[in-house]
Amino acid sequence: MESKTNYLPVLAICMCLIIAHGAAEEKIGKELIKSICKNRGNDELCMQVLSSDPDSDHADLQELALISLKAAASNASGILNDCKRMIDNQDLEPKIQQGLADCKENLLDAEGQIQDAVASILNNDKLDAQVWLKAALAAIDTCDDSIPGDDDVLSRKSVSFRQLCNIAVAINKAMLAART
Repeated sequence: MESKTNYLPVLAICMCLIIAHGAAEEKIGKELIKSICKNRGNDELCMQVLSSDPDSDHADLQELALISLKAAASNASGILNDCKRMIDNQDLEPKIQQGLADCKENLLDAEGQIQDAVASILNNDKLDAQVWLKAALAAIDTCDDSIPGDDDVLSRKSVSFRQLCNIAVAINKAMLAART
């Protein structure tokens, strides 16, 4: 009987640690946004994007992931529109026009992959979401590689797309870590 009572203090300490750990993971809203965005290298953009939604004050990880993906999808659509507009410019060299056409196809893929990442997050499949996010990042890299030079308008705008996707990747990783 005495040996069972010796474990009670240890059990009580373990329970306190588990409860404290659970409380630490329950950050929401601005507090959660700050913890996600600190030390990201693009803290300002991260804070701006995640705080831009009216519901972000009470958002959890999943809702913040969806906010960042919405911003990434909007950015990709903007790049795609610029690309379509530029393709019609008859003054461009055929090599650049072909690069723009290739880039357009990759941007369409990236938009679809962002949508697939959203669906995966909504279905609570964080591993698939991570795969789709990495595919979207690869698509924008391929787009950039399709256009000769690195000082074109699309390459500069694609930097924001990468940053937005990387914010979503960081949030998704946090969701995966919270799950374990």
